[in-house]
Amino acid sequence: MTRATTIARRELTSFFFSPIAYVAMAVFLVACGFLFCDDFSPGQIAGMRNLFDWMVWLLVTIVPLLSMGLLAQEWSTGTIESLMTAPLNEADVVMGKFLGSFGFFLVMLSPTLLYVAVLALYARPRIDFGPIVSGYLGIILVGGLFTSIGLLCSSLTRSQIVAAVATAAVLFTITIAPWWASGKILSNAWLNVVNQAVFKRYTDFSRGVIDSGHVVFFVLSTAVFLFLTTKVLESRRWK
Repeated sequence: MTRATTIARRELTSFFFSPIAYVAMAVFLVACGFLFCDDFSPGQIAGMRNLFDWMVWLLVTIVPLLSMGLLAQEWSTGTIESLMTAPLNEADVVMGKFLGSFGFFLVMLSPTLLYVAVLALYARPRIDFGPIVSGYLGIILVGGLFTSIGLLCSSLTRSQIVAAVATAAVLFTITIAPWWASGKILSNAWLNVVNQAVFKRYTDFSRGVIDSGHVVFFVLSTAVFLFLTTKVLESRRWK
């Protein structure tokens, strides 16, 4: 695990020298600022549910930009060879890359805590912190899942653009498409499928409900995509 944390620190540091990372963070925070205005409007219930709901849509476009170079850049520049010949195994590389990228996601998310402070200062009656805590838990779980998907897509290609498009396509398929389909007339079988999608599970968190089943879903799904990425690296290492 020590070797993975070393890679994670290097990866996290590299984000602060990446113009794309700063652009992605700026777009995310500016959009969140505008969305928070709706939650902070007079007469609204003191909370951040509107912001939390929209954060998922923002991450569908932001995470592909952050994750596209995690492994694709290593493949294209050839640095993956030196990385894999070091005393590291594939799991160390995958966990290090994931933790570094996920760490930057948490850094990107942290300024939104200022909105909680604003609500705590000005909201009347007093703010209920329960839905806010659960909302942050939900968005952190979603961020972890999205990052693991981006890492897998980045491991499959040398092109960062292809990795970004592939990640966005997968995230659209598991998030936006089921949400759109939920507004249509569906059979019970398809409705059950839609209810397993990311946004449907996440909305419980934004409402203040922490369902252990949803937590397990996000954690296990993230683990599956990290496992698949490890297997991709193992297969490509021996080609």
